Amino acid sequence: MGMRNLTTVTEFILLGLSNHHNLQVPLFSIYLSIYTITLMGNILIILITMDPALQTPMYFFLRVLSFLEICYTSVTVPKMLVNFLSDNRSISYMGCVAQMYFLLFLGISECFLLAAMAYDRYVAICNPLRYRLIMNRRVCLSLTILSWFWGNVVSLVQTAWVFTLPFCGSNQINYFFCDIPPLIKLSCIDIPLYEMQLFTAAILVIFTPFSLIVVSYTFIISTILKMASAEGRHKAFSTCSSHLIVVTLYYGSCGLIYLIPKSIHLLDTNRVLALIYTTITPTLNPFIYSLRNKEVKEALRRLNFGQRTSSKCQKWLSYL
Repeated sequence: MGMRNLTTVTEFILLGLSNHHNLQVPLFSIYLSIYTITLMGNILIILITMDPALQTPMYFFLRVLSFLEICYTSVTVPKMLVNFLSDNRSISYMGCVAQMYFLLFLGISECFLLAAMAYDRYVAICNPLRYRLIMNRRVCLSLTILSWFWGNVVSLVQTAWVFTLPFCGSNQINYFFCDIPPLIKLSCIDIPLYEMQLFTAAILVIFTPFSLIVVSYTFIISTILKMASAEGRHKAFSTCSSHLIVVTLYYGSCGLIYLIPKSIHLLDTNRVLALIYTTITPTLNPFIYSLRNKEVKEALRRLNFGQRTSSKCQKWLSYL
C-alpha cells in the first residue's frame, strides 16, 4: 500500500448509523428510549442491591457491573443522539482520544469483571462451605480494582498506539463512535500489519478473561451434574444462567469485531455488532439479572421511596 499525503487532523467526522435525513428523528427517538431505559434499569439495580439482605459477593459484583454499564453507554450514546439532530457531526481530536480511552477502559474492565463473577459462581457452587471465607469483602474489592487496573493499562496502551499513527486523506469515520478498526482504516500505514497487531492484542485482552470463564464453568457444570437432587441442580443452574447470557452477548459481539482477521474492512457489520455491546446489552442486563430472581423482587418491594415511587416499583414488578 503506497503512502498517501500526510495531513494534520484536528477533528473527525462521525458518519453515524445512517445518512438518510428522514431516519434521523426516528433513530433519535429509539435510542433516546433505549438510553433512558438503560439508565433507569441499572440505577434501579444499584439501589436494589444495597438492600441489607443482598450483601453478598454476587450482588456486589452486579452493582459494580451496573455502574460500568451506565458509564459505558454514556460514553457513546449522548454524542450519537446529538449527531442525529445536528448537521455538524464533528468530534475534536482530543474528544475522539477521550472517547476511545473511556470506551476501552470500561469495556475491558467489564471483560475482567465478568471473569471475576464467574469465579464467584465457581466458589459458591464448587466450594460452598468456604464461600464466605474465600469471597470476603477484601477479595471482592481486590478483584474489582484489578479489573479496573487492567482496563486502564490496556486502554492507555491501545489509545496511545492508535493516536500515534499518521492520518491522511479523509477524516470521516464510518462509525458512530471512535473505535480502533475505523481509525486504523484512516491511517497512512500498512493496514495488514496493524490489523495483525490489533488481532494479537484482542486475543490477549478478550481471550484471557474468557478462558478463565470457560475454566470456571467447566468445574461448575461438572459439580452440578454430580448433584443428587434435581432441585439442587436447577437452583445451581439458575444462579449461573443470567451471567452466562450476559457473557454470551458481550463476548460474542466483541469477539466477532476484534477476533476476526480483516474485520477492519467489515465496518457495516461491525456497526451492528457494536450496537449490541454498547447499547443493547447494557439495556438488557437489569432485566436478565432481575427476571425470575425472587431475592431481587423482594428487595424491590422493600425499597422505601414513598407512596408514588412505590407504585412505580409495583409496575416494574408486574413486568418481571
